[in-house]
Amino acid sequence: MPSQLANIDIIRHTYEGPQYLLAALTESTEWTEAAGYPYGGTYHGVASIKENVFDRLGTEWDGFTPTVHVYHEFKDKDIIIAEGTYTGVYKATGRSIHADFVHVWELDSGKIVKFKQYVDSHIVVQAMTNE
Repeated sequence: MPSQLANIDIIRHTYEGPQYLLAALTESTEWTEAAGYPYGGTYHGVASIKENVFDRLGTEWDGFTPTVHVYHEFKDKDIIIAEGTYTGVYKATGRSIHADFVHVWELDSGKIVKFKQYVDSHIVVQAMTNE
């Protein structure tokens, strides 16, 4: 991914496929999944983020998709905020989700240095259980 891309374009690309996301991460990227979310916690570096979040999403869900509806760019702070919804079907239960999320991305020199997720985790947890 060329380094001359604007921050907002880098983040838009991350939602187009894992190859774009992985290319924008570094070994010092801090990635925080929301408390209460099944993959909740803070992970550091590409391998940890991939293993604890994306490998699990890819194997535990059918069609897990984050769809962004609105981007907000704070150029003077190198921050992008994305608002959207998660959809997908949890394989073990066959239950689907439609959960709102907000992602806060912080970049430096075209690389993601920090990510924080806000999500209605209750909806996701319900889909993952037989209750």
